Amino acid sequence: LLSRGFLRQLAELTRAMAAIRGGDLAQQVAVYSQDELGSLAQAFNQMSADLHRASYLRQQMTADIAHELRTPLTVISGYAEGLADGTLKPTPERFEAINTEVTLLKRLVEDVRTLSLADAGELRLNLQPVQPAEMVAQVGASFQPLAQVGQVELRVELGSGLPVLLIDRERMLQVLANLTSNALQHTPAGGVVTLLARRAPEGVQWVVRDSGSGIAPEHLPHIFERFYRADAARTGV
Repeated sequence: LLSRGFLRQLAELTRAMAAIRGGDLAQQVAVYSQDELGSLAQAFNQMSADLHRASYLRQQMTADIAHELRTPLTVISGYAEGLADGTLKPTPERFEAINTEVTLLKRLVEDVRTLSLADAGELRLNLQPVQPAEMVAQVGASFQPLAQVGQVELRVELGSGLPVLLIDRERMLQVLANLTSNALQHTPAGGVVTLLARRAPEGVQWVVRDSGSGIAPEHLPHIFERFYRADAARTGV
């Protein structure tokens, strides 16, 4: 009787492993006991669930990248066709619009490259002494025009006595810029976005605070999961 139960669970594990090997990652097996074999089945179920979720998130990321690349390409293509057939006249404003979309494409490609380097464990940090107040002020100045267009007040608040940090300046600027961009995107006209740098027990704390709708409570446990998006419509959150 014991042998039959043992072999049944092994047979289920074997079938599930074969299904995963064939590409069907959504596999779960029954757990019949609390011994080593039961622990193995539980570990297998967790592994299968993690693989399935990772596969789904990667597919979602691929769709997001294609979606983000399609917009600037469509704009550039439209301008190029119009200029080529004469329906559009070449003006500085139109060339500037094309250049803006090219810059966006370059940034998207660089983001994908950065992700690939991180996946391969080859992302290198260029550590250098940095004044945190200067970084926050730079991000605030960069996004001030965008805030004015959206009729959002962008505030910069700097604490006193901030220490010099040994960090990768460009990577941290990228993080702050991403957070600020999202905050401005989801803050309605008349709202406020605040960039703050202040002393903390561990060093310096950067804060990006906005008066927008915020993140729904059910999404909060997942916001640091890779590729997770609170917005299913892929609006760039």
